[in-house]
Amino acid sequence: MVVLTSKAAAHGAKGALVLFSGGQDSAVCLAHALTHYPRVETIGFDYGQRHRVEMEARLTVREAMTALKPEWAARLGGDVTVDISGYGQLAESALTYERVIEMGESGLPTSFVPGRNLVFLVMAAAHAWRRGLDVLVGGMCQTDYSGYPDCREDTLQAQERALSLGLDMPVTIDTPLMFLTKGETWALAQTLGGKPLVDLIVEHSHTCYMGDREHRHPWGYGCGTCPACELRAAGWKEWAGA
Repeated sequence: MVVLTSKAAAHGAKGALVLFSGGQDSAVCLAHALTHYPRVETIGFDYGQRHRVEMEARLTVREAMTALKPEWAARLGGDVTVDISGYGQLAESALTYERVIEMGESGLPTSFVPGRNLVFLVMAAAHAWRRGLDVLVGGMCQTDYSGYPDCREDTLQAQERALSLGLDMPVTIDTPLMFLTKGETWALAQTLGGKPLVDLIVEHSHTCYMGDREHRHPWGYGCGTCPACELRAAGWKEWAGA
């Protein structure tokens, strides 16, 4: 059983803003925040993604989450979506342009959107500051991931310090999945919300880079061959076969 606590919550955090995409990881992060923080809001980003499925999934997952536990419904506050589609045009990633997902000359996959998490965190911190929230919750992970440098703990620790200095207030970046495998992430979902949460993530969350909502697998919808699907499927196999 995977059980995580939050040091921010333990020190009396006012509330948390979850960077919420509607994918598996952000769904588990939302459940984590609703378990550990007294007040939770969500923020999403339209950065010019090739597939609108992700933006639709986030609203479905968020709404379904409130039906799982009365206390979660009571703690969940507002949601905002920020249009930064111009940033996606600058990035020219396989997630924002019609490009093959493969290993690029830089040594990173072409699905890498340069600095995406850094941009998201700056935007989220500005909104959290206005809303009186002092914790940012994100699904970044450096265990089972695609090698993106803005998912690494060192990067996020530096960003946390920069945001705290730039806003002149303590900002905590809570990354509950940082050292979990995808299998352990499924296990954490089971711990936080039981089978209902696992079923919700399987049925309604979206991870596939190809935007595929036609092909249903035991772990959810997706093409089954893109890096995101492969990670999700491998994690499910690790957890379900344990």
